[in-house]
Amino acid sequence: MSGVADLKGADFLTLASLDESTILRLFGTAASMKRDYAPYSASMRGKSAILLFEKPSLRTRVSFEVGIWKLGGQAVYMDHSNARLGERESVTDYGKNLERWVSLIVARVFRHSVVAELASASGVPVVNALCDLYHPCQALADYLTLWERHGRVKGLRVAYVGDGNNVCHSLMHGAAILGATLVAVTPKGHGCDPRVVEEARDLARRSGSGGRVEESNDPDAVAGADAVYTDVWVSMGESAHSSSERKKFLRYQVNEAMMAKAGPGAVFMHCLPAKRGQEVVDAVMDSGASVVYEQAENRMHAQCALLHHMFAGV
Repeated sequence: MSGVADLKGADFLTLASLDESTILRLFGTAASMKRDYAPYSASMRGKSAILLFEKPSLRTRVSFEVGIWKLGGQAVYMDHSNARLGERESVTDYGKNLERWVSLIVARVFRHSVVAELASASGVPVVNALCDLYHPCQALADYLTLWERHGRVKGLRVAYVGDGNNVCHSLMHGAAILGATLVAVTPKGHGCDPRVVEEARDLARRSGSGGRVEESNDPDAVAGADAVYTDVWVSMGESAHSSSERKKFLRYQVNEAMMAKAGPGAVFMHCLPAKRGQEVVDAVMDSGASVVYEQAENRMHAQCALLHHMFAGV
């Protein structure tokens, strides 16, 4: 994509589908919405969206349902936690049915192949609300939060600490596009998908943004970070790590000592839900440096900005 007008009718499966100017335009729209949703109240008038959720959710479900209502649309929620997409009928057949009733498909699924197949089969836009590889809506809200705090994203250093996962992958994409540095600080054996790392580095090279993607197993790599970001050590739906594996993560707990190693004024970030006392201690989670609830709020504003441009096309 080369501009925000290209969002009209487009799918949003990864943050890599956007460019810097488009993301910054979305941030501007989101900021305007936070001040007053009234000018955007007809963006989805007469439109219906279906929310297909294989995984449980607080922030994703509520932010989409309330946000779509604020834009004048209707959200229909379907719980697929007991019957995965593709089990009762093929994903392709499902998508071809849905396109005849709704204007938007929002899918929170276990496998990226499912959301990709929905997009391929359906003639209406599909938004990836989380899969095993990416969490683009979360990363969009995260960088919106940093943009609000600093007035820019370019040049910032974000240290992601813990288990390399879908959130970290999308943060890599965002850093590559927006000119930030993302360092993934993970235990050995728990790094990010090498294919996604190379994808992000290639994206940085092609964009010319100056963005960087780094990897480290050393918790001291948080030094100089403007933001320290973590997530649960075990993602939803995955089996728990063994006790020996969990010991690996103890050095990667975000506590006061780790925050002290980061840059002065560094903020703490978490996509939530958090396992307090595991990946982060209360003293950090509840500190003045924490922006976790701003991130949660910004899920709705970032997503609404995205949907506004998808449907209003301006």
